[in-house]
Amino acid sequence: MWVRRPETFRWTSLVAILTVVMLAFAADRVTPPLPYNVIAGPFARLLAEAVDLGPARTERVQLTAELRSAAEPLALSTWARSRGLSVQWRPGDPWAVVAGPPRSVARALDVAVHDYRHRGAPEVFYASPQQPAVPQELDGEVAGLSRILGYTPYHEGVPPTPPLDVPDGGLMPTQLLTAYNANSLTSAGYTGKGQTVAVFAFDGVDQHDLDRFSDWFTLPRVNLEVLGGMPPDRRGEASMDVQFIHAIAPSARIVLVNARVTAEGDAAYVKLGKLMEDVDSRYPGAVWSFSIGWGCDRLLTRADLAPVRSALARAHRNGTTAFDASGDLAGLECKGGHDWSDPPSPDDVGVDAVASLPEVTSVGGTTLSTDAEGQWLAEQGWYDVPLTQGSGGGASTLFPRPSWQVVGDHSGPRDKRLVPDIAAVADPFTGVKFVFNGQILVGGGTSQAAPVWAGLAAVMNQFLTARGLSQLGDFNPLLYDIAVSSSLPAFRDINLGANAVTPVVPGYDMITGLGTPNIDNLVKALLVLKSVSR
Repeated sequence: MWVRRPETFRWTSLVAILTVVMLAFAADRVTPPLPYNVIAGPFARLLAEAVDLGPARTERVQLTAELRSAAEPLALSTWARSRGLSVQWRPGDPWAVVAGPPRSVARALDVAVHDYRHRGAPEVFYASPQQPAVPQELDGEVAGLSRILGYTPYHEGVPPTPPLDVPDGGLMPTQLLTAYNANSLTSAGYTGKGQTVAVFAFDGVDQHDLDRFSDWFTLPRVNLEVLGGMPPDRRGEASMDVQFIHAIAPSARIVLVNARVTAEGDAAYVKLGKLMEDVDSRYPGAVWSFSIGWGCDRLLTRADLAPVRSALARAHRNGTTAFDASGDLAGLECKGGHDWSDPPSPDDVGVDAVASLPEVTSVGGTTLSTDAEGQWLAEQGWYDVPLTQGSGGGASTLFPRPSWQVVGDHSGPRDKRLVPDIAAVADPFTGVKFVFNGQILVGGGTSQAAPVWAGLAAVMNQFLTARGLSQLGDFNPLLYDIAVSSSLPAFRDINLGANAVTPVVPGYDMITGLGTPNIDNLVKALLVLKSVSR
């Protein structure tokens, strides 16, 4: 989440274009790989910025094996046992966890496993600077291995705040319904009744803020449910997410999911997959909203994310749709280190790993212009040059282009999964009002855009189920099908703007995806698709 600073100013579009050109040129000069499976790029930088404490002394380290099928990994189990390691596998999962003492893991995979500590931080974590290769005898059963890393490089952004370019210092949350042409649905009584939206968050909320927000907009009070205990910290992100969803879908049940445990210690993506399964079990068919970055794609391998993909596939079968913010670092999601004033480098270029999953609908960000009533006037890709903030997006290094992602040849690499898929308002200068610590603030970031889409999805789900049709579920195939086949313009194409890596182009682009929603047209197109496939 971003909230605007009064002192923030904008540079000209010429500066933005020059920045894009320079970084595009720099991105062609990728850091060369090092020998002996040593991992280069952002991962190497992560370890270089920490103190190497020598061979790991923890009792146990682990990594994930991505399997070629969901069959029991008998060869992997036999191989592991003979080397003093264990394998954890659950029937039906296309992944397994390999674990054991660090020396045994190092010896079995011919890598170094050391302890590290970030400078000035007390926590020690294990890692290997080398990428373990799949042993030859396991090649028929194991598709790949994860990084060996006992640290989660998550990030949250909460700068100070604002006053601005849209009327009255910021949009009223209910004006989002006007801007994205959803009023005809909500005025007909489609307000998310019978739907559940799960907000995955690291921070908590204050009920007093939710009550003030509801009273301000003459909405019913939010009867918030909490899964995993209310997080003790309050930084505004969860407050913003919950309030925007409530403004769009006031009849929906909202569940705040404490995701903090996923970033504590090792096995972040195993924990995240388990948390997703718990939410799916308790709230089948819920809409999920994520505004957290668990790390950029170039820090990981496909095997790292196998537990999350498996959990998402299960949830899709129950009708769940998952929205994730594409990131706020303008295409530089791999940027790290303590000195954020350093000029961008090719190693900074990347996309948010979870937002790039084919099973997730990735949400980019725009700068939105409206009139005083909230009527849409114009939009462009969000990019604040001096702060290097803007809509995340780009081409995944982990996942190939899904068959449903049909976009023009000019949109990006033809063989890669491209993100984001869609977009909504994210620029703090054209942001949306919410209540935090009793004060009215103006939000922003793609972490604003994701819950906006989650609230709209709850409204659309109610519309579809009232007609005996299935919920949105795995949304991406539907979105891209509608983009190429619908006679109604379901998306407002964004063709102005840039981020630090690429410009916005007509049609699909790696900043705003297919565009922002025209909900009235989108739900009509969904009605046709769902009716035909019933």
